[in-house]
Amino acid sequence: MTTPREALLAHITDSAIVRGKVTLSSGKEADYYVDLRRITLDGAAAPLVGEVMLDLAADLEFDAVGGLTMGADPVAAAMLHAAAARGERLDAFVVRKEGKAHGLQKQIEGPDVSGRRVLAVEDTSTTGGSALTAVEALRAAGAEVVAVAVIVDRDTGAAEKVREAGLDYLFAYGKDELGL
Repeated sequence: MTTPREALLAHITDSAIVRGKVTLSSGKEADYYVDLRRITLDGAAAPLVGEVMLDLAADLEFDAVGGLTMGADPVAAAMLHAAAARGERLDAFVVRKEGKAHGLQKQIEGPDVSGRRVLAVEDTSTTGGSALTAVEALRAAGAEVVAVAVIVDRDTGAAEKVREAGLDYLFAYGKDELGL
């Protein structure tokens, strides 16, 4: 019987790895790209994302999950739904790069995070910049960030940067496991 972790790994290696020269959001060049939106927005793979990420963070105590829009949004939604399927309550939130100039002018959308223990998530991380931008906004909003968790770590410095910010860094798959 295939575990959710094994099934998600198969989805990632079959559908999300694009080989060839690409420029990453960090500005660095790479010989491959891991397009996890092909996974996190796929009807068969997204439920696996939720299960695997909940299992990854099982030793942590938090009651809300999210991160910088756009990479974190489907990860948080998948985790919210997977928690509900397990009979658990987990809220999700979205962190904008900057506050809106209209309406309520919020940078963090969804249930209030002030005074709550939250998990910052991302689909994949190269330098940790997106996750740390979210962490900064969450801390400014009064949240206690318990860790950063990503589906795929590219092993290019994110873990060190997140740990320098005083947080644990968890990842479901490393580049070696993906054959990269």
